[in-house]
This record gives sequence, structure tokens and C-alpha cells, in this order.
Amino acid sequence: MPIGDRGLAALLALAGEEEAGESGLEDVSSPAFCLRRGDEVVAAAGYRSWPQSVAHLSVLVSPHGRGRRLARAVASAAVAHALGAGLLPQWRARPGPSQRVAVALGFHELGAQLSVRLGDVPLDQGR
Repeated sequence: MPIGDRGLAALLALAGEEEAGESGLEDVSSPAFCLRRGDEVVAAAGYRSWPQSVAHLSVLVSPHGRGRRLARAVASAAVAHALGAGLLPQWRARPGPSQRVAVALGFHELGAQLSVRLGDVPLDQGR
């Protein structure tokens, strides 16, 4: 499903700016793997291709669909697609529920990520 799909846009809006941003779903380069209830997208996952053949996963479930293993279902489809494309799936799981889904799918913690912004320098300066 294309990321510009109205159902996906509705899911992102329903989740809110913070959760939608955390999911990274708007930035996927893969197909979006979705579960629908009628016309409503209740869960979606995909990945963005990163250097070194990495597939960085993105998953989002509607607030009223959480706790029903929907994230596991859509993430599993995205992981299978990435593996089929010869990519190494990666999941940056910060929130507890995201970590639980990652572990259920067989992911293992290998490190930590740290982001630092220095001073008031605009992000596009110095490129």
C-alpha cells in the first residue's frame, strides 16, 4: 500500500504528531503493510532502506487497536519483506510496548543510540 494512502494518513492523524513521528512511518521506502477494519487502517508497518543493507523498521497501531498483537502482525510482514530483499532488519524500540513486540519477533538489543544537537546551529548549516 502506498504511504500516501488516505487510510494511512488517517492512522497517522489519529495517533497524533508525537506518536506518528516516533513511528517513522511517514519515511518508509518499502511498501506499507497494513491491517484494516473495514475502511480504517488500524495498524501499519514498513521500513526505510539505510546504508549497509539495513532495513530500519517503522510500526504504528491505532490507539484503539493496541494490545491485540496487531503490531506483531504488520511488523512481521515488513521484516519478511526486508529479509526477502536481502536486507538486515533493525528496530529502534524505545517505548516499552515497542520493545516487547521487537523481542516477540526475535530482535535482540545490540546497543544504544544517542543524538546530540550542538548549540543553536541550524540543522542544514555545514553540509
